[in-house]
Amino acid sequence: MRTDNGNVKNTIISVYFVLIVLAIVLATVFRAFSDLTNNFWLTFVIVFSIYACVFLAVYLIAKYFEYDSDGEQIVVTNKGLLLSERFNYRAHEIEFEKKDLIGFKFKNYLIYRCLVLYIKSDKSTIKERFNTTLVTSRKRRYIGQSLSKIVKKNISNKA
Repeated sequence: MRTDNGNVKNTIISVYFVLIVLAIVLATVFRAFSDLTNNFWLTFVIVFSIYACVFLAVYLIAKYFEYDSDGEQIVVTNKGLLLSERFNYRAHEIEFEKKDLIGFKFKNYLIYRCLVLYIKSDKSTIKERFNTTLVTSRKRRYIGQSLSKIVKKNISNKA
């Protein structure tokens, strides 16, 4: 099974555009109301901090996810959506044999979702995390079905 979330790239670019426009609007508003407030710098620091937190959250959550279980290997990839063609510094990819998959778990947090894979290595179990926040729930369900089928097959072969 092969799936990805490549269709959300335009949405993320739009969100970045809105954040940039919001920064320009905030700069204009601060310039216009600088005479009315007593403590301009405190207001500026608070609003800038909130803006920076929102920008950072979008940056950390906005990742491309690809899952491929065709063949004898499983390939799972996470990489940044913006500037990923030129600067691939946010890439996280793992490729392993299907027989090495021990288990998996989807974790859902407030605004973040991840897939945790437990993979057998020579000496121990490796725990790998992948951001699946922008993957639709239907695709996550299909990925879960594919992974559980592989885990069940591995358990039956082991016994």
